[in-house]
Amino acid sequence: MFADRTTAAPSATAWPTAYPEGYAVVDVETTGLARHDRIISAAVYRLDARGEVEDHWYTLVNPERDPGPVWIHGLTSDVLEGAPLFREVAGEFAERLDGRVLVAHNAVFDWQMIAREYARAQGRAPVRQRLCTIALSKELGLPLPNHKLETLAAHFGVVQRRAHHALDDARVLAEAFRPSLTAAAAGGVRLPLHECLPLTEWSDAPPPRIGPQGGHGGRGPAGWRPSRKRPACPHPNPGRYQEGGRLKQGMRVAFSGDTSVERDLLEDRATEAGLHVATSLSRLTSLLVTNDPDSGTSKVVRARQYGTPVVDEAAFGQLLRDVEPAKGG
Repeated sequence: MFADRTTAAPSATAWPTAYPEGYAVVDVETTGLARHDRIISAAVYRLDARGEVEDHWYTLVNPERDPGPVWIHGLTSDVLEGAPLFREVAGEFAERLDGRVLVAHNAVFDWQMIAREYARAQGRAPVRQRLCTIALSKELGLPLPNHKLETLAAHFGVVQRRAHHALDDARVLAEAFRPSLTAAAAGGVRLPLHECLPLTEWSDAPPPRIGPQGGHGGRGPAGWRPSRKRPACPHPNPGRYQEGGRLKQGMRVAFSGDTSVERDLLEDRATEAGLHVATSLSRLTSLLVTNDPDSGTSKVVRARQYGTPVVDEAAFGQLLRDVEPAKGG
């Protein structure tokens, strides 16, 4: 765990060579949470490889519709009327993102909103990977009572001046991300990076309902693809996951609760790795993945009863990188 806020920065030679060369810390305010909602303001703090601020940028965006919850973001129709349309700022926004890892608090939400806006503008955001600061705080084992942005900021002594203002939220996140990145580098922690799929790989079917996330503003991202039956796992179940060991092809994996990565994509990664994605939990389940092991969901309760091993999403992501092939495979 890396709860110490005074973790010394690693030396130049000790900095992990596999870490990205730059980051774009992003926050967007929107008219709502649904796929048809629009961005009304956006901010980007560009950071170098070690988290030092290079510059920042902010813009209002005319959503061409009702601004939504004004009582949250404070942006009225009058304020936004003269703002540029997204397609008019898309080029400059893209320059801020190009070649960098997108960093956000509950990053899948910000990424999906950005991707949809670029799709409407007949373009594509130049983002290949994203990093969620919620997932990073879990990787570091930070002693946080919850995963709200203000809680993460308070842990690192960052003062927030205007909550739900894109520029100030991005500043706060950038200031909290830097010591997190330093702690990760000092501890040799692999960053929880996730690929950003192009919009054409997502379906336009109505998204399944996903519970609220414990992230910034209570935002709850929704998957864009319909649920579907996956092919049967071709490998026999080798048994339960052993703590500290590797996942093995054929293991039965169940998921419970909210995830930072879209649930469909997370399950797809498990399937592609040769695991059996189970919709329920039984004595045969090898592993339960949940970010809230203290919840009272039926899967968590059964996992306790059966003694099923439990890991969180970040740990599962690391395990997926090195899955042991099935015997004879």
